[in-house]
Amino acid sequence: MQVTTSSTRLAWALWLGCTLLMLGCARPSQEPAAVKAPEPPPRDLLAEMAVLASGPDGIEVQPLPDPELEDLLAAAEQAIVRRELEQADRLLEQALSLRPEHPEVLQRRAEVALAKHALDQAETLAIASWERGPKLGPLCRRNWAAIRLAREVRGSVQAAEVARQQGVQCTIAAPVRM
Repeated sequence: MQVTTSSTRLAWALWLGCTLLMLGCARPSQEPAAVKAPEPPPRDLLAEMAVLASGPDGIEVQPLPDPELEDLLAAAEQAIVRRELEQADRLLEQALSLRPEHPEVLQRRAEVALAKHALDQAETLAIASWERGPKLGPLCRRNWAAIRLAREVRGSVQAAEVARQQGVQCTIAAPVRM
């Protein structure tokens, strides 16, 4: 019986030694997967533009109302809110057929182009709106905010800074009244 116990102990010791040896030499079958950082969410250029264009105004220029144009602009604005950009673009195109160089309509189209990341078109339309618009107040700030964002997204840092400075000049303080 003594032989069996010694043989058993020897067998267990050999098995344990071989197992430990194999574990020491074993390599993981796969390298651990590299953890990727999550993709940043896409920029909401319309929301950024709204923030950039906000500001106090002492003077605001309002064109004479045109009911048909106002209805189209309101419908386009609702489409923009719902992010139905193609529908908004069609409505704004229809508004431009009524008033081809209306600065508000041109700016709305620039904003839709910005949301669609059509950056060159957005900048061109915003510049056209600014050239035909009052050059001060909320519309002016929206013009330069759209121009700034289009340039910024394209990587034109200096040109974006110029647009930012132009946008600052759109705000006119209210006259002091005593």
